[in-house]
Amino acid sequence: MNKENREPRQSPPPLWGGREGSSERLPGRLLIFSAPSGSGKSTIVQWLMMEHPELKLAFSISCTSRQPRGTEQDGVEYFFLSETEFRERIGRGEFLEYEEVYQGRFYGTLKSQVERQLEAGQNVVFDVDVKGGVNIKKFYGDRALSLFIQPPSIAELRRRLEGRATDSPEAIEQRLAKAEYELTFARQFDKVVVNDDLAQAKQLTLEIVRDFLTPPDLPKGEEGLHGLRK
Repeated sequence: MNKENREPRQSPPPLWGGREGSSERLPGRLLIFSAPSGSGKSTIVQWLMMEHPELKLAFSISCTSRQPRGTEQDGVEYFFLSETEFRERIGRGEFLEYEEVYQGRFYGTLKSQVERQLEAGQNVVFDVDVKGGVNIKKFYGDRALSLFIQPPSIAELRRRLEGRATDSPEAIEQRLAKAEYELTFARQFDKVVVNDDLAQAKQLTLEIVRDFLTPPDLPKGEEGLHGLRK
């Protein structure tokens, strides 16, 4: 959500979304990340967004029916809607995805907001559950890349969850049971990255994302972003 701009060392051909200071701007694209809890998905996504601002990644701004907290501002952290307006927009089919977390408390992503961010040249990131990931991919087709971050094994996932020391044994068992179910969705994603080594998983994810965000019609022999072109 928060980003800092950094000049690339070279002047590569434009990514989807264009280039700083260039009139040559393409609409953005969508990146969908899903994974079982403890797979390292959020760590990889945050690394991409913080360390590679040239990718122009941005989370989509969601809507919620709850009241703002503290210094939260409408259109910054969330779009704040009344429960009535939220339900009306559901009825009109305006949401890409939504969820009623508690009775009367909704969270969701407007199709129109995603399109605004894409037209502004942002590459929109979704960090969602596996069902949400599959549904968003179906809606956007080739405009979206879906990535599944997979632990090397359930045994390793158990070790990671226990190492966190944040969940009770019962909660860990629930997470593991859910993970086994979520792993059955992996084949429905465009790419699967097995996170058995975090540094390697980060680099592989970066290469996959760069390849997806580099327009396919570059002149033959011309380098892609920072020399990455397949």
